[in-house]
Amino acid sequence: MPSRLLSLASPSVPAQAGSQCQRAADEEPQAIRFAGLRLVHNALRRDLARLPNALRLLQPGEDEKGEALLRHWTFVTAMLTCHHEQQDIRVWPLVRRFAPELRLLLNWLESDHHNLDHSFTRVTTLVRIASRDAGSTWPVAYAMDDLAARLETHLRIEERQLLPRMERVFARASRVGSLPELLDLLRSADGPGTADALAWLLDGVEPAVVESLLAQCDDDVARNWPHWHATYQRCTGLLWGPAEALDGSAE
Repeated sequence: MPSRLLSLASPSVPAQAGSQCQRAADEEPQAIRFAGLRLVHNALRRDLARLPNALRLLQPGEDEKGEALLRHWTFVTAMLTCHHEQQDIRVWPLVRRFAPELRLLLNWLESDHHNLDHSFTRVTTLVRIASRDAGSTWPVAYAMDDLAARLETHLRIEERQLLPRMERVFARASRVGSLPELLDLLRSADGPGTADALAWLLDGVEPAVVESLLAQCDDDVARNWPHWHATYQRCTGLLWGPAEALDGSAE
């Protein structure tokens, strides 16, 4: 599934005519501001669009696929929790300090994080039942759809009202909301491992963008990425088919 969220625009800096340095700069991918936050948003949208359909297609006797669906939903829920922790513990306090006029918006977002976490936990109970009973998949899929619509409202508020303000508050080189910051949080938390998390975050992202993002990470991550990516594709292929099939259907 191609990523539409993480397209990279060329810098809007005036160039002198015939400047080779400027042309080279225009051709280089630009760093994505707050990539850790944006990648999670992208991945949540992607999976909340395809998980309900995968659940509806679950047939009686497909126990292995049912277990895989439950595992993936549980993983998505864990990543959402880590995302909220990154925001509430690391990002929002800094925004409150340097942009106090945003405190009411941040208070609402933090409160909605708790509400969303509880809602995802309740749906997890339903998915656990549906993964073993194909007759109950459709109502649970509708519950996923409703939760996806509610989450979309939250994500749009962050992207339209908060991130543009944060771009003016934090320097471009800041680690706040970055992919390395998110990976550091995952390493210190009792949650998804770096390999699974990174493969999930970069699933469907254009190769040039992936290369740019991996360049921000440490050498161990870049070295192990091909293996992590291949393993993730094999594990999720049971849910929605090979990545090649998805790419072909999106064209």
